[in-house]
Amino acid sequence: MTNQPYGGYGSYEPYQEPQAPGQGSAQGQGQGQAWPENQAYVDPYADQQYTQQWQGQTWETQLQPPVAPAPVAPVAPAPDPVGADGPEYGPATLGGNSRVTDAQRARAEGRSPIIEPGMQPAVLTALLGLLLAGGAALGTYALLVPLVVLQGLTAAGWFRLNGMWPARQGIALGFLGALAADAALLVSDRSPAAILGTLGVWVLLSLVLQLRSHADPDERMYGLTATVVAAALAIVAGGYLAADADAVTVGAVAAAAGMVARALPLPTPVSVVVALLVAAGAGFALDGSAAGAGLGAGAAVCALIGHRVASYDYPSRFVHFTAGVALPLAVAAPAVYALARLLD
Repeated sequence: MTNQPYGGYGSYEPYQEPQAPGQGSAQGQGQGQAWPENQAYVDPYADQQYTQQWQGQTWETQLQPPVAPAPVAPVAPAPDPVGADGPEYGPATLGGNSRVTDAQRARAEGRSPIIEPGMQPAVLTALLGLLLAGGAALGTYALLVPLVVLQGLTAAGWFRLNGMWPARQGIALGFLGALAADAALLVSDRSPAAILGTLGVWVLLSLVLQLRSHADPDERMYGLTATVVAAALAIVAGGYLAADADAVTVGAVAAAAGMVARALPLPTPVSVVVALLVAAGAGFALDGSAAGAGLGAGAAVCALIGHRVASYDYPSRFVHFTAGVALPLAVAAPAVYALARLLD
């Protein structure tokens, strides 16, 4: 059959492998040698077709030597968190997070996590109490400086104690309430009614702000509770301004001494009794009367309550050095004012 022209561009001829001189000119033989049918095509990249090639940027910047198998060392048990100054992390788990604290694991298991702040926060509490006592002895405005520090630590520590962080607006609101109460006390000649009035206004303000929030109802209620309590504690700490200077001196020193005694490495019931005795002795030594001993013991009782609250739920180093320092003195403030009026 004769090849016909294709498309007007000449005849169509099949491709033939060029023949070397001396190999014959038979077309059939040349076509048989052009492309052997029984020879498979060898792809040089066939072994990489099913291999994943990673060409992205990695974090490794240096060539790492191969890791040799090594026996796994046993995990050491977590140290005793009692008296520690920071969060203690438990042993790593096979399926969980190795950075979960003992308090968080205890909460997940339904247990009540109690980790006391320890000696260092107790020393800071004692130092702040001595500053309050010294400021009260020097005058009202000298007392105002350590009192503002106490109120700021109280507002910040309460939010973190409740697991709410960051909470800048709530902390700022509680701290502003404390400053407003201090200003009202100074203007009203240190009348305790200024504390109650400021507290009522700030509860209403916190309620209005939470109603404007777009968060879930449960979160809004939780935020409202934390904000109101933080503001209340910071405002109530202003009771040191309303109390007499002598009562502030006795109560602050007694609470400071009681907190240091409470942080001693003793069993909890024993350390509580020792703290109360030390606080009563400090009050008697400063005032020289049974009223001073009673004022010191009463301030220590409230300080121990604040210490206990600062030890509960999600404790951390930040909580210990804010709420653990401030709550004992902040909770003792109304007791100092009330007991001084009662025992006078």
